[in-house]
Amino acid sequence: MIDSKVMRRVLWVGSVFNALVALMLMFPSTLGALAALPSVSSNYYRLMLTFFVVLFSATYAWLALAPTISRPIVVLSAVGKTGAFIIALVCLARGEILLRTFAVSIGDLAFAIYFFLWLRFTAASPSNA
Repeated sequence: MIDSKVMRRVLWVGSVFNALVALMLMFPSTLGALAALPSVSSNYYRLMLTFFVVLFSATYAWLALAPTISRPIVVLSAVGKTGAFIIALVCLARGEILLRTFAVSIGDLAFAIYFFLWLRFTAASPSNA
């Protein structure tokens, strides 16, 4: 079984990870340039994307603080992180992003794997559901 204390630490790290990504998205010419993020032509799309990344960041912090960790939200988080990695992988394969940009999504993959492992090896019970 995976200890819930470890999961809470992972959630805090995930929250910080997403917050840093959100900053890269908000400031593409400075912080985003560190990861060679492609420019977003529309301010609307940039703000919407940043909002959803911040929303997940806040969700991870909320889960870390909650008395019980919501399994359905961890499922959603695992699917979201997996999706972000797959999208980045497809874009890398198509030559649409640089390897440096793709490297950021390896963090997403690591979180997805941990979330799925937590779901698999932690029983659904009131203490950790």
